[in-house]
Amino acid sequence: MERYFQPEIECASREDMIRLQSKRLAAQVRRVWENVPYYRKKMEEKGVTPDDIHGIEDLAKLPFLSKADLREAYPYGLLGKPLKDCVRIQSTSGTTGKRVVAFYTQHDIDLWEECCARAITAAGGTNEDVCQVSYGYGLFTGGPGLNGGSHKVGCLTVPTSSGNTDRQIMFIMDLQATILCCTPSYAAYLGERMKELGYTPEDIPLKAGIFGAEAWSEEMRRDIEKTLGIKAYDIYGLTELSGPGVAFECSAQQGMHINEDHFIAEIIDPDTGEVLPEGAQGELVFTAIDKEAFPMIRYRTRDICTLTREKCPCGRTHVRMAKPKGRSDDMLIIRGVNVFPSQIETVLINNGYAANYQIIVDRVNNTDTLDVQVEMTPEMFTDNVGEIQARQSALVEGLKSMLGLKAKVTLVAPKSIVRSEGKAVRVIDKRKI
Repeated sequence: MERYFQPEIECASREDMIRLQSKRLAAQVRRVWENVPYYRKKMEEKGVTPDDIHGIEDLAKLPFLSKADLREAYPYGLLGKPLKDCVRIQSTSGTTGKRVVAFYTQHDIDLWEECCARAITAAGGTNEDVCQVSYGYGLFTGGPGLNGGSHKVGCLTVPTSSGNTDRQIMFIMDLQATILCCTPSYAAYLGERMKELGYTPEDIPLKAGIFGAEAWSEEMRRDIEKTLGIKAYDIYGLTELSGPGVAFECSAQQGMHINEDHFIAEIIDPDTGEVLPEGAQGELVFTAIDKEAFPMIRYRTRDICTLTREKCPCGRTHVRMAKPKGRSDDMLIIRGVNVFPSQIETVLINNGYAANYQIIVDRVNNTDTLDVQVEMTPEMFTDNVGEIQARQSALVEGLKSMLGLKAKVTLVAPKSIVRSEGKAVRVIDKRKI
């Protein structure tokens, strides 16, 4: 039986949702116009005022915000409330330019935690569950968001944060944790370590996992589910909008439901900014219609995906977003070919490799090079040079078929690629571009 945290919202009619979104959008645009000079200037440059915005049909009249705007306005330039009304910041883990600092009122935190509670409930969570939150705490949104959501559901919350893997496993086993929240790469590592310690999926008390903060493939999902004996759910979010819980998977797992009472989603052509029709692939844009302290309007996420309003078996009516295919700014262009790391991961897992790999891109004599370093599993590890070469050749062919270009593949010993307790470092681009 499908569970809902707030059924009256999660299963609202389309007409009721449009009415709610339109009312909140018009009010939000006026608040931003009156309180955020940086965005008001952008509106004036586009020749639009709050009087032009009556409902969601007017959304496309508004200017976009980008990460460049956030850096330019750092730290307080996009603040929508007086500082005395703000109670917390969270920050991205970006490595280029100034960090993005997002602000929250207590109301913002309450709404964010409700979104995370919806995600935990959709994964089967109740007040009888033990929810282990192994996302990082602190400035990173993962830990605080799922921690608050777990409290709202009424789970016994185990705030382990990331790292100290053997202690994580001890708590899972001793406290009989039933829900695990962390990055998919860390879930894979936990499963690998539990297998080393002699635990079988039948020994592990977990029933569900809520994994996000980085791209992961369907093949990786199945691998984690098999190792841990769970059902793995995707969750989506950005610090700029609040954090995890902007969208989440239900039991049907046919896309992630966007919490439309808080966020309006659009798909645009990343080159022209034109709004694309439902089902078209493009860049995801979000407008936060009731966030007070950091009210993002038409924020360009750079995530490439599609939206659908097809009826979902779970009964929720909110629009669903597909798992992002990649990011328009993280997408690698190698010798003129668009390459997403998730494509490479699919080939590796389909050929029996664990999701431990690194993509190294360089430019030699004005030609791009693509080197994929792949960890062998303990079962396939060998010092037989001929066998290794045969395996490498098979992966080269598999990648060529997937990507349309030739990559160099290097098989390395188990555990020789550095593990990550947060977001895995999958790509090293040495090109000066």
